Amino acid sequence: MYTDTIILPVSDGSQMNAFIAHPETNKSLPGILLFQEAFGVNHHIKDVAQRLANEGYVVIAPELYHRTAPGFATGYDDFSVIAPHFQALTTEQLSVDILAAYHWLQNEQNVQINKIASIGFCLGGRVALLANMVAPLSAGISFYGGGMHALANRVNELHGPQLFFYGGKDQHITEAHRNEVEQALITANKDYAKVIFSYADHGFHCNERASYHPKAAKEAWALSLAFLQNNLQ
Repeated sequence: MYTDTIILPVSDGSQMNAFIAHPETNKSLPGILLFQEAFGVNHHIKDVAQRLANEGYVVIAPELYHRTAPGFATGYDDFSVIAPHFQALTTEQLSVDILAAYHWLQNEQNVQINKIASIGFCLGGRVALLANMVAPLSAGISFYGGGMHALANRVNELHGPQLFFYGGKDQHITEAHRNEVEQALITANKDYAKVIFSYADHGFHCNERASYHPKAAKEAWALSLAFLQNNLQ
């Protein structure tokens, strides 16, 4: 497997680091935009990138805090160090960041440019949904994406089907917000799947968080791989 950190130009004049991972092969492979939790492109996100690369994907994980904290990555204990960077993000900035990473995949010779998906966790769950709107993706996957209801009025822009994972014990994402997103998808006649693990909390997929739930994580990962294969292979 090949991994590296690259620098991408963004259309607003900024520069953005991104972690990349892909198999060492000359074969043409599907691409994945991987979006970080609120804690940056940390060890867990890099691990997910490498797991996806092992499944046969070219993966890029852009650093979304590059305007306020280039290279920022932290653990899961102190949200106060994250808040200023998290709160500074705008949908407009995220949109151009998405397109910068998407264009990198488009220009890689070993990427099947018509087979690209997004996947994201926490903050990245919302960004993965947005990515499926601003780029012509084949699919998107959102793990416990906070704030997705703010994009409900734009779901008619979705290009590919979207898979949503939620934890039933998650106090960060309300049932009303989940329902708002789902109703918008139904109204817009968009393809989607929604999975709620009643026994899991927010962040259940991350084995470095106290809320990690091995059973839910294993099941969600298997479903994710099947969803990606159905839409990208």
